[in-house]
Amino acid sequence: MNEWINEKLLPPVLKFVNTKPITALRNGMLYTMPFTIVGSIFLLLANIPYEPAANWVTDSGLAVYFNQAFGASFAIMAVFAVMGIAYSYVKSEGFEGLPAGMIGLVIFIMFMSAEITDVESGATISNIINKDWTGGKGMITAILVGLVVGWVYSWFLRHDIRIKLPEQVPENVANSFTALIPASVLITGAMLVYIFFDKVFNTTFFQFIYDVLQSPLQGVTDTLGGALIIGFLVPFFWFFGVHGSTIVGGIMEPILQANSLENTEILNAGKALTIENGGHIVTKQFMDQFQTVTGAGMTIGLVVFMVFFAKSAQFKQLGRLSLAPAIFGINEPITFATPIVMNPIMVIPFILTPVVSSVITYFALYTGLVPLFTAVQVPWTTPAILSGLLIGGWRTALLQAFVLVLGFFIYLPFARKMDAINYAQETGQPIEEEVLEKIEAEQ
Repeated sequence: MNEWINEKLLPPVLKFVNTKPITALRNGMLYTMPFTIVGSIFLLLANIPYEPAANWVTDSGLAVYFNQAFGASFAIMAVFAVMGIAYSYVKSEGFEGLPAGMIGLVIFIMFMSAEITDVESGATISNIINKDWTGGKGMITAILVGLVVGWVYSWFLRHDIRIKLPEQVPENVANSFTALIPASVLITGAMLVYIFFDKVFNTTFFQFIYDVLQSPLQGVTDTLGGALIIGFLVPFFWFFGVHGSTIVGGIMEPILQANSLENTEILNAGKALTIENGGHIVTKQFMDQFQTVTGAGMTIGLVVFMVFFAKSAQFKQLGRLSLAPAIFGINEPITFATPIVMNPIMVIPFILTPVVSSVITYFALYTGLVPLFTAVQVPWTTPAILSGLLIGGWRTALLQAFVLVLGFFIYLPFARKMDAINYAQETGQPIEEEVLEKIEAEQ
């Protein structure tokens, strides 16, 4: 099985995740991270999950300013994404990427209508940038525009189709003229696309992509099956030494972010955040805080066993060294030193723990035991329980504590077996079933 996976399954998967578009998508989305974290802080301040404090913020008038900061950061995440993806694509080709990022922004704005109709009065307001599309709803369009702009811009430069200036001309001036021809072609092409959708479909490119592509994708991910696939794939890739969090997160993060933002838009519209009102269950917080919390495989339970219950010197020392990093979500020491990678004993709890957590969390959110997540996010290094408290209040923190305790018991029999093997080796005893059972009984 290992040979088949290493020779047949992993090579095409790795080839796919290392392609230029996927690499540009992964790297480009990283540019959104500072703004999502900072924006989440202001969103949290505007919607503190403690009613007396939340009422004080609203009554004091501070909520308006907190929401203004959120609206200028997290709420325009798709703008940062389109620029970051186009920039990363061109940069990976060895060219200056900033002009491509700016072209991507121009086309992104061009694809949305500059008019909006007021629902109450029926009046048409012109000359606007519609922020409905600068957040989660525009994420798939931002990805498509960023990738196409990056590819086309790089094609022009690779074929040396550009205006060249003498070497004495300052670099920033030269770069402006370098971008002139590809910018003209790309913007003209984007205008023709806008005209086509306006005249043929009586809609915008944004609305078309949202209806045909993004909504179905969000619907697929926002199911128990989608949650289980994510929960399974991250530790599955890690088992073979491949960074599953980066691979799966790089592909799924834009869609999960869109789910989070749409939940916040429901609240901003004055509605209750419920599934009946269109709320999403599987969001970025679902993945970060209930599938990969304390690291891929949710290995904090294994670390606790090593620190407090292990008999082997190897596990005791590894647990002590890994405890602090594990609290902050860094579990590479455990993954590679236990080892979990390519270890058929430890792969079972490593995959089973996040899968079980996915099922429990999904139904806790589905039944309303825990509130659906808004766009409030915390850095992935935020310790468990505290992260749950920040993103959803005490009920979310309690659920997080429950699945982590459950994870300890899932890891327990497998950790005891590995510890017994290590202890037998350290004491020079034969690794036989009777010996291992005796060691496990003494733990």
